[in-house]
Amino acid sequence: MIGYSGSGYKGMQIMPTERTIEGDLFSAFVKAGAVSKANADDPKKNSLVRCARTDKGVHAAGNVISLKMIIEDEDIVQKINSHLSPQIRVWGIERTTGSFSCYQACDSRWYEYLIPTHCFLPPHPSSFLGKKIVELAEEVGDLEGLKERQAEVADFWADTDKDYIQPILHSLDEKTRALVQEALFQSESDPETSEQVNETVTAVEAAADISLPTKIVEGEGREAKQEANHEKTEEAAIIIQAPESSSTNNAEDEPQPADQNPPTLEPSTKRGPIADAIKSLKAALITAKRAYRIPRSRLTRVRDVLEGYVGTHNFHNYTIRKTFRDPSAKRHIKSFQVASSPIIKGDTEWLSLKVHGQSFMMHQIRKMVGMAALVVRCGCPTERVRQTFGADGVSIPKAPGLGLLLERPVFDSYNNTVANKFDKPTVGFERYEKEMEEFKQREIYDRIWREENKDNIFNAFFAHIDSYRENSFLFVTSKGLKATEGAERVMPAEKSKGAGGKKGGKMDFDSEDEGSGGEG
Repeated sequence: MIGYSGSGYKGMQIMPTERTIEGDLFSAFVKAGAVSKANADDPKKNSLVRCARTDKGVHAAGNVISLKMIIEDEDIVQKINSHLSPQIRVWGIERTTGSFSCYQACDSRWYEYLIPTHCFLPPHPSSFLGKKIVELAEEVGDLEGLKERQAEVADFWADTDKDYIQPILHSLDEKTRALVQEALFQSESDPETSEQVNETVTAVEAAADISLPTKIVEGEGREAKQEANHEKTEEAAIIIQAPESSSTNNAEDEPQPADQNPPTLEPSTKRGPIADAIKSLKAALITAKRAYRIPRSRLTRVRDVLEGYVGTHNFHNYTIRKTFRDPSAKRHIKSFQVASSPIIKGDTEWLSLKVHGQSFMMHQIRKMVGMAALVVRCGCPTERVRQTFGADGVSIPKAPGLGLLLERPVFDSYNNTVANKFDKPTVGFERYEKEMEEFKQREIYDRIWREENKDNIFNAFFAHIDSYRENSFLFVTSKGLKATEGAERVMPAEKSKGAGGKKGGKMDFDSEDEGSGGEG
């Protein structure tokens, strides 16, 4: 029985060239004498099997591996843990029947997903998705229904503009203020790369006749690209573009680069007044979102949406490379619960979602959370979840892996029959609850809070969806699946990783190998 924080690891399953949870564990087994030197070169010699294979960055408070071990030493658990980082703990070891396989014997699994409550706020009214929600509701005569479903958040963006945005705009001189206002929420296409973002800011600065920093580096320097990527990660629901006077449709008016590789501003000096103002506005929007506290009525709506997953359904839209007719796409969800009270860490409110299912496909839980968040934040009728179980293909984005953790697998059938019959200890985590809770708080929860506070991963994820200028996600509008006619089911990031088709926008903020991904 083990627990681990997945941060910094390429997932659970051992890989020769990557740092994985199993790799560190097996090395510790050898050093502690739990695996003989003769078998140290190959885990297969020890019949190693994992209960649940988690993806890159995904955590587990409780997971199980089964293998042949040398356990005569009564201090073997302590010795193994002494050779592990604090991110991985062995809770205990139990002797099972010789034919036991933790994968085959597992009846079901509990997962937890932690998500900031601001992820259930509606898209900004000036974003692409925000505009489409209203436009399509009017088209199908559902505008009043949309307003009713969004009643408890109807004033959020107006209040945010008044309390957070306008004070910053009023602090700018008149010329800069006009250009900043024109630059916000006016993109005609989603910025595919960080270089485009830099070029846009440069164009706005040039149009304003504002002096740019003179220190530049030619070409696409690695450091400049890294800085640009960091800025894109911080992106709130703000998209920047040169105003009409510097539109790329008029070649005579736009700044002409000297060569095919336009200069990139050096990270330490690349900012001008427009970029600084936009950065301040991004920070203000993030502050406003973190100050949000979800009303009871919206929390009830989250529960209603998650309840739609319970039962046996065809989840072909919630994984990759599975068709509607594939029998393995049918999975049974026992429950999908929302904690009775949100958690407040620092300045951000979080929700704990817990799902209990017999088994899960690759990315299924993250896509279930992603779909639920879209339904709530877009004021979509809750029955839209049920429609995704049908034959129509739908592009459902997978929520960030940061918030996902395997809570524990369940072995009731083995414990009640085989273990009882052969007088073996039961396989479970009840006796380790205290240590596991301390570990979860220190190595998992606190790590999730810190990483989100530093990188704004959830904010960037939903901001990208809101600005994605294709009809892929319009199934969560009042028009439903008809709004996505012609859209491909395969997500852009999945296409770029080998599923075929042209490379699309990056949606996932991770780079795990789709072929070796784990459950959840």
